[in-house]
Amino acid sequence: MFVRQLSSTSDTSYETYRTFCETRSGEVVANIAICIIHQTNYLLDRQIRRLEMDFVKTGGIREKMTAARRNHRAKKDR
Repeated sequence: MFVRQLSSTSDTSYETYRTFCETRSGEVVANIAICIIHQTNYLLDRQIRRLEMDFVKTGGIREKMTAARRNHRAKKDR
């Protein structure tokens, strides 16, 4: 819970954890690292889900490129 609270700020960096990593035992530092890994994994999973939703809604790069070409041709033909 303590590590979660530390990482809840927007400017979290190694400096946030430095004093704890340098003054605690190896086991505690390993637990801190595991907590940070879990938090990172959670955020990456959320980002992947969001990217999937965006892809389904708006399509991929090919769809966007095709639409741009069609729009350009339509404007050119006017």
